[in-house]
Formats: sequence, C-alpha cells, structure tokens
Amino acid sequence: MPQPDAAPPADRTMCNRPTTSARWTFIRTESGSAAFLVAAAVAALVWANVAPGTYTDFWHTHLSVEVGDHGLSLDLREWVNSGLMTVFFLVIGLEVRREFDMGELRELNRVTLPFMAGLAGMVVPVLIFLAFNAGDSAASGWGVAMSTDTAFALGMLALLGKRFPRRLYTFVLTIAVVDDFVVLAVIAFVYSDRVTWLPLLVGAVLFAAIVALRSSGSRRGPLYALLGVAMWLAFEESGVDPVVVGLLIGLMTFAYPAPRSDLERATGLFRSFREQPTPELERQARQGIASAISPNERLLRIYHPWSSYLVVPLFALANTGIELDGNVLSSAVTSPLTVGVFLAFVVGKPLGVVGATALTTWWSKGRLRPPVGWASVAGGGAITGIGFTIAVLIATMAFDGTQLEEAKIGILAAVLGSVLVTALVALVTSRLPKQRRIRALLGTAPVIVDLTVPVDPDRDHIRGPYEAPVTVVEYGDFECPYCGRAEPVVRDLLADFGDIRYVWRHLPLTDVHPRAQLAAEAAEAAAEQDAFWPMHDRLLAHQDRLTPRDLVEHAAELGLDVDRFSRALNSRHGAGRVDEDTESADLSGVAGTPTFFVNGRRHRGAYDIESLSAAVRGARARATLDEDERDDEDDANAEDDANGEDDANGEDTEAGRAGGGA
Repeated sequence: MPQPDAAPPADRTMCNRPTTSARWTFIRTESGSAAFLVAAAVAALVWANVAPGTYTDFWHTHLSVEVGDHGLSLDLREWVNSGLMTVFFLVIGLEVRREFDMGELRELNRVTLPFMAGLAGMVVPVLIFLAFNAGDSAASGWGVAMSTDTAFALGMLALLGKRFPRRLYTFVLTIAVVDDFVVLAVIAFVYSDRVTWLPLLVGAVLFAAIVALRSSGSRRGPLYALLGVAMWLAFEESGVDPVVVGLLIGLMTFAYPAPRSDLERATGLFRSFREQPTPELERQARQGIASAISPNERLLRIYHPWSSYLVVPLFALANTGIELDGNVLSSAVTSPLTVGVFLAFVVGKPLGVVGATALTTWWSKGRLRPPVGWASVAGGGAITGIGFTIAVLIATMAFDGTQLEEAKIGILAAVLGSVLVTALVALVTSRLPKQRRIRALLGTAPVIVDLTVPVDPDRDHIRGPYEAPVTVVEYGDFECPYCGRAEPVVRDLLADFGDIRYVWRHLPLTDVHPRAQLAAEAAEAAAEQDAFWPMHDRLLAHQDRLTPRDLVEHAAELGLDVDRFSRALNSRHGAGRVDEDTESADLSGVAGTPTFFVNGRRHRGAYDIESLSAAVRGARARATLDEDERDDEDDANAEDDANGEDDANGEDTEAGRAGGGA
C-alpha cells in the first residue's frame, strides 16, 4: 500500500540536462527568429531608401544554372521566393505532420475547432479586403489578406511573456498550420502561371516515388534529395509555384517518439563499437542511433534553424524594400488597397478566429471548446493578424509597381496594429480579478491526457495528500544520475506546495544502468515492510551503492527485517510490479528518465524547480477551474431537481383536485 509522507525540504539542485519536446523547440526557434526577421525587414527599408537603385538592381540580377542543353534562369528575388522558400514550407509541412501524429491534432475531435477558426480567419479578412477593393484591379490580389506569419506571431507572443498561457502557443500554431496549408493551395492554383500538364504529371510521378520510398522505410537521404530537386524542377516548369513541393514532402514525413526498444538496440550497437571500434560497427552504431529518431524530427533539426534564421530573413530582405517618400505614404493612407489589407489583418483576423471559435463552441453545445480561455482566444486571434512572410510573397505575385508598394505598406502597418491589439487584450485581461483572469486565460476545456495508466491510490506509491488537486508522476531509475539530481527538486516542490501528491513509477534502463532493475526490486521488497519511501530516498542518495550486498546494508540501516527483505529480494517478489510500471511507461511513450507527468499531462521542458513549479501552478489553476465548473453544474442540477420536484408536486395537487371533483 502507498504511504503518505511529508518529505522535508532538501538543498535545491537544478538538473543540468533540460529535456525539451520537439514542439517547444519549434516554438522557441520560431520566436527567436522573429528578431532576425525584423532586422532584415528594417535593413531592406533602409537599403531601399538610401540607395534605391542598387536595391532594385541587385535583386533583379539573374542567376542561371545550366546542365548541358538544359538550364534555369531566375533573378535573385525569384530564387529566394520560389527556391529557398521551399525550405520554409518543408518545415511547415513537417510541423503539420507532427501535430497530427503526436500533437494537439492527434485526437480528431480536436481538429474541428482550430480548422474552423483558421478557415474563418482567412475568409473574413478576404471579405473585408474585397469590400474595399471590389470592382478594382486590386481585387485580384485578395490572397494577400489570408496568411498568418508563424515566426512573427510566436515571436510577439514570446515578447508578451507570461501574460498568456503556454497552451495559446499551440492554439496559434495549429491555426497557422491550417492557414499555411490553405494559403499554399491558393498560391499553387490561383497565383501560379498557366499550368503545363506534362511537367506537372512528371512531378506527380516523382512525388509518388517519394511516397513509395517512405512507405518502404527507406532512409536514403541523398535519394530523397535528388527526387525532391527533380520534383521542384518539374513543378517550376509546369507553372505551379514549386514551393508546394516542400509542403508535400513535409506532410509525408512521419513523426513518432523514440521507442525504448530502438534506444536499447542503439545502446547495444554503440557498446559493440566501443569494444571493437571498426568502421563497420561505427556505421551500424550511427544507423542505429538515427533509426531511433523519427525522420520528421531529424529533418526539423536540420532545416528548421536554416529556415528561421536564414531563409525567412533573406526573404524579408529581398521583398520589403519600399521607398517611403511623402507621395507614397500619402497615397497609401487613402488607398483602398492599403486600407483593405490593414483592416483585413487587424480587424478581420481576430473577428474570424474568435467568431468561428464561439460559433463552433455554441453549435457543439460545449463539446468542442477552445483549449484556452476566451481572453487567450482573443489575444491569439489578434496575433494571427501578423501576416508578413506569405502575405508579401503573394503580393509580389499579384501586384507590381505602385500597387505592390501600397500592399506592402498595408502589410507592415498591420504587423504593428496586430501587436498593439494583442497587447491591449493582455492589458485588459490583467486588470480582471484573479479568478476571472485565470478563467479568461485558461478556459475549462479538458486537456489531452498523456499518462495512459492513471494513478491508482490502492497500487501506486504516493507521497503527499491523497486528495491533492495536483498529481506529479515521475518515471525514474535509481541508478540514473539525472534522477538523483532531480530528487532534491522534487523535495523542494513538495515543500513549496502543500497540495501535491507525488507518485514514483519504476523505469529501470537496464541497457545503460545494469543495477537499476535490482534496485527497483529492492524498493518493492522494502514496500512489503511499509518502507518504500525511506528506501527510495536512500537509493537515490547512494546511487554508487546498489550491489546486492549494499541493498541488504541499506535495509539493515533502515531498521527493516533483513531476513524478510533478503528473501523478497532473492525471490524477486517485486519484479512483476516493476514490469507493470515499465509497461505503463511504454504505453505513455516514455523512453528516458526522469520523465514527469503533471495531472496526466507530460511535462515538456526542463525539470528544475522553476519549470516544475510553473507546471504545478498551471495545473492547480486549471484544477480549481474544473472544480468550480463541477460545483456550478451540481448547483444547476440541484436547482433543476428542485424545480422538477415542485412541478411534480403541482401535478399531484392538480390530479388530486381532479379526482376530488369527480
């Protein structure tokens, strides 16, 4: 049976190996690159106004690539917009696929709401744009008003810091993913040149070959690269903008967590190489390590930094150079094109996102709810009004001359306007009373539970109050040095928060920690004498003393019945329990230690006291909201029952009167 225990605080130790999820790596890279994007845009404006002739001439310089009698000649701006931007859309496609395989979209019922919000966040701005430009030649550029710039949007949210919950990042990212997918289809079929079908058919055949290779499990990177380049050339020749190639390849790249079995196999291969460092074993070890990581994550780690810190800033440098003289600005202020673009983003985007979210929630009678509160939805809707990168890309396809300059001015002005509206939402929300502010930011939608096997008080080892609103589960290994470093952090957490129950589950990594399995069984042997937690603490404090003799000495020093402990250890009474924990870890996708879950949600990021405390505070706030929601429902049900009883009494009285009259 688990034993509640109030652990005394220990010296605070911060683990020096933060663990980061792929999604948060993506978000931080996008957020960090926003500064580079802004710097590139400012540099382009300065360059275009200080030396406008050199800016135009440079980006109109042609670069040709020829092989035999065949060649391709584009100016530098076209190489950036159609060539390098393919890498940007590859990253977007990879992130879309990861969201469907591992992220918020892996549950189909969670796709509907962000899809509707993303779709309305494009339709409403287009309608506003057309309202100002109907009947004018500028109306053909309606696609300019559709897009959300993921890098800018996440970057601005990062600048706002803790004013919005972290889950808003995922909500905005999901909307942006829907946005990018639809916008790219618009680019391919609306703003591409006249389509030539034979090269397009060749491109489709090449894509089918890539799909077939991917389905066969092939990991031949050079072959994929060769097919991808050929597919890009075919689409370029067909007249369909070749940036679509990046998105299609990204969408076909699977994402999955590293299976523990693959990690154990990689460990064995590396150990073989360590014992006999031959070229063949080195190659096998590298392949074994690479096979444990999904192709999606490997490609993201390779291309995402290049996309965020080089491709997108270079795109800004090539496309945002506008000569801002008095005549251009004065005409832009009164131009229906500029005003339409500005209002489409600043007003249309938040109106579409918030309106569609509210309508979907109402239509589903609350079954589909946003993952955050309505203040966060409003802030997220406002920040999606930043449509810089793809908006400028479509503007260069749809406009030229004065119209192009006016469109770019509207896009740049919308960036500032959207940031100001988002900051205003954050300011107003911060003025609300605490409970209303928490509800407005977090909402009441249920979160995705990552912990497959829920905590069972009759089985699990629990430290802290059984009925605590926040439960922290750790999968740990008594020989893992990082678990040892995390232990003082957990003790600080229990000391700082009095309403946490802490659960330890075993995950001995026997391929790297040969004594971990026996140590876990020793803890279970101690649990038979109601001493799990004293043994747990001692094992983590003496990770260099885990031999069978050491374990018996630990039992003696804890005052246990040594003979009983030894019999349990020798007969492996606890092996079945350890195996159950290990199986539950596999079901929850846990491959390493320590791994933490907070109220069933996997903790992403570092496991220092600050990160875990923030996760606990967020879980506690949400648990409080859930409790208030249940209380409100109970009150409503009680009122309905009372009304029903009154109605029944009234009906009985009327029936009695009728019977008496008879």
